[in-house]
Amino acid sequence: MAPDPIYLDYNATTPIDPGVAEAMLPFLHRHFGNPSSSHAYGITAAQAVSAARLQVADLLHAKPDEIVFTSGGTESNNMVIQGLAWRLASQGRHIITSLVEHPAVMEPCYSLERRGFCVSYLPVDGKGRVDPETVSSAITSETILITIMHANNEVGAIQPIAEIAAVAREHGVLLHTDAAQSVGKIPTRADELGVDFLSLAGHKLYAPKGIGALYIRSGRHLDRLIHGASHESGRRAGTENVLGIVGLGKACELAAERLEGGHGHSQALRDRLWEGLHGQLPDLRRNGDPETCLPNTLSVSFRGVDAATLLAEIGDRVAASAGAACHAEGVELSAVVAAMQIPMDYAMGTVRFSVGRPTTEAEVDTAVQVVSEAVQRLREVASPTR
Repeated sequence: MAPDPIYLDYNATTPIDPGVAEAMLPFLHRHFGNPSSSHAYGITAAQAVSAARLQVADLLHAKPDEIVFTSGGTESNNMVIQGLAWRLASQGRHIITSLVEHPAVMEPCYSLERRGFCVSYLPVDGKGRVDPETVSSAITSETILITIMHANNEVGAIQPIAEIAAVAREHGVLLHTDAAQSVGKIPTRADELGVDFLSLAGHKLYAPKGIGALYIRSGRHLDRLIHGASHESGRRAGTENVLGIVGLGKACELAAERLEGGHGHSQALRDRLWEGLHGQLPDLRRNGDPETCLPNTLSVSFRGVDAATLLAEIGDRVAASAGAACHAEGVELSAVVAAMQIPMDYAMGTVRFSVGRPTTEAEVDTAVQVVSEAVQRLREVASPTR
């Protein structure tokens, strides 16, 4: 039986941490109660939800009552963007975001545009970062929300959220950040970032899929998207996913404990991967700035190679993600790659590698050889010796 491919796609999703799985087990078997029930089964479930809320709040340096559990980052983003838009529509209908946001932000914005809202999509520089001055210039008397991600999922660029928050406060505009990629990888403190709303997704930090959370600063309010009973203090109806919530809470606790050591581990492996690939392929392009990038993320562009073709070539040995999709009619670049204006001969060969807690040096070294050899083979096929 062939071994599993080396997994270098932790920005896409992470495996459930063994400690998280262990914490969840009692709620998979014995503690099945509804947290809204007043009997012993319900009380046990409610206590578990409360404990998890505190664990999430501690990681974000927030208050427990500022945390709302959701089904994931997408719901959290929609709760803010749509919930705030309709709540404040009488005050203004202008939203500011960037060209490099995740679809979970872009799509709600597109939806609101179709319903009469105006959205400004701000450019980024060659490092994939938004300039706070550009944000300031985009604000109008109609602006009700700024939503800029904390860290980009494709190139790992960390945005200057605290600076953007200062701009937002100066103009009296609310600020949301999608922190799905940053929570658990770099310090992500709601108080230091100065945001009003912050989204996170459990499956990005070794918790299960289908669970997330939204930080809502005290005193901020949203219109509900999901109507029903008064769960989550009346902010999100629906019986709580106790099993997932317990897993998310434990994952946040572990992330807080391992943040400093995990940062060094990830950065060392990421840099080892870059140095190995660059040593084999000197014309390799690195996207983004290593100094303002997630420690686990490496976006590189292979000149003259289609990313989809490369990933298919190495798929049985290394798992990674592309920054460009190849179709019969040509190459379709991701919005992030396009916004960073990476030259086309490189952009079409953009691949994201992201390491995680289980990644080893041996895996990185093997991946370097597999990828380098595949690139060289594809180049030989494209330009055979005459």
